[in-house]
Amino acid sequence: MLRRTTLSALAAATLLAVTTGCSAGAESTAAAKDGTTTVTLALDWTPNTNHTGIYVAQAEGWFKDAGIDLKIVPYGSTAPETLIAAHKADFGISYQEGVTTARAAGQDITSVYAVTQKTDVTVSVRADRTDITSPKDLDGRTYAGFGAAYEKPLLQKVIRNAGGKGDFKQVTLNTSAYAALYAGKADFAMPMPTWEGLEAKLSGKPLKDFQLSDYGFPAIYSTLIASSDQYLKKNPAVARKFLAAVDKGYRYAAGHPDRAADLLIAANKSILTNTELVKQSSRLLAKEYYRSADGTTGTQSAARWKAFADFEYGAGLLVDANGKKLTKAPDTSAFFTDAYLPDTK
Repeated sequence: MLRRTTLSALAAATLLAVTTGCSAGAESTAAAKDGTTTVTLALDWTPNTNHTGIYVAQAEGWFKDAGIDLKIVPYGSTAPETLIAAHKADFGISYQEGVTTARAAGQDITSVYAVTQKTDVTVSVRADRTDITSPKDLDGRTYAGFGAAYEKPLLQKVIRNAGGKGDFKQVTLNTSAYAALYAGKADFAMPMPTWEGLEAKLSGKPLKDFQLSDYGFPAIYSTLIASSDQYLKKNPAVARKFLAAVDKGYRYAAGHPDRAADLLIAANKSILTNTELVKQSSRLLAKEYYRSADGTTGTQSAARWKAFADFEYGAGLLVDANGKKLTKAPDTSAFFTDAYLPDTK
């Protein structure tokens, strides 16, 4: 459902070259012929329920009402973080690890809206694995992952906090997580409960989940919307109007999950063919993920950003623009902002 890759040192250096090659005043918002302002949003994958609020707002005309002509850029070979930092997209769907890695490397990217308030990833095994009752039982087992650098230290932390040693084998997924587990190719994986977990259950191959937060791992913004400082400073009013429409869409999705799912499916009929999966995912996101504990949508926490960056720094995963490991944990105060959110809380 989502990208699980991260910016390597080489990619960071390449991104720096791309960004440097852009003109200082590159790519501000453009006026459409009908008087609206064109805004581009780069997707991180094919349309799915993480994007529901955007498609709801589009279908209900809330972007148009705000004077915005939204252009959704399909996911391609270039990651949204790269497009944003190079000022080739105004906004993009990202995730906390992606923004943390890029921003630490000096790239112009800032998170402006947290779509999911609860960590949307778990450590999972087959539901019938009675021999695995805790992450500590994963020592010596095989993990099926996505090849991202943060996966191993994350899992080591979880396993060790559960009382294990954090020693396991790794293979790279070439199929769905649950399929790999049921085929005996691996013992555990890190799927998303709001999609792969539900897909596994609907396929008759249910999973047993271990929540990261239960084993001392900091909460993660698994899905967010990012922009660049350059764009935000040049277009503050448009940014506020855009996020107001986005927030209205996600608040609607949180309150009307079935109707929101229908709108998402209607806009992506050729892609979202498993309508029951979409409906169940929409309901789960509405129930547990879109809203924070205090009922807000979109908001972000300075403590959460610092905790995750501190983890990545401690694991030696953060590098500068030249690909060299950082010598101190980054100041994450500029990695995100709530300044453009609507005052609807």
